[in-house]
Amino acid sequence: MKIKSSQELVEEAKKHIKTLSAESIKKLNESNECVLIDIRDIREIWKEGTIKDSIHIPRGMLEFWLDPDSSYYKKGKIGEKKEMILFCALGFRSALATKTLVDMGFANVAHVDGGFDALKKIGFQIIQKEKR
Repeated sequence: MKIKSSQELVEEAKKHIKTLSAESIKKLNESNECVLIDIRDIREIWKEGTIKDSIHIPRGMLEFWLDPDSSYYKKGKIGEKKEMILFCALGFRSALATKTLVDMGFANVAHVDGGFDALKKIGFQIIQKEKR
């Protein structure tokens, strides 16, 4: 049995989702038209920091925190009317996560081409998160 590779899944997901460049996200962010959602593991955030004013929703909890019918639902976690921009380290996990949110019915969702790395390179402010 041949399984699909993770790269194949990412490429398939990208056909059905909106992918934005770091530059276009910077413009959306500066005009307060989006909410940045960091889906990386907390250990990555502790090690590398995160984008200032981004929201952390771990990849493993994303669907549950955003589903009003889930016992894990986080009411008010994100601004409902703003574009949700997901990012991970390089853009692979965020592509899959964005596809899942599209499948759930979210229309205002996209992901960052190049992920956290691309956002850092164009000058987004990085903040450190302390371990709790």
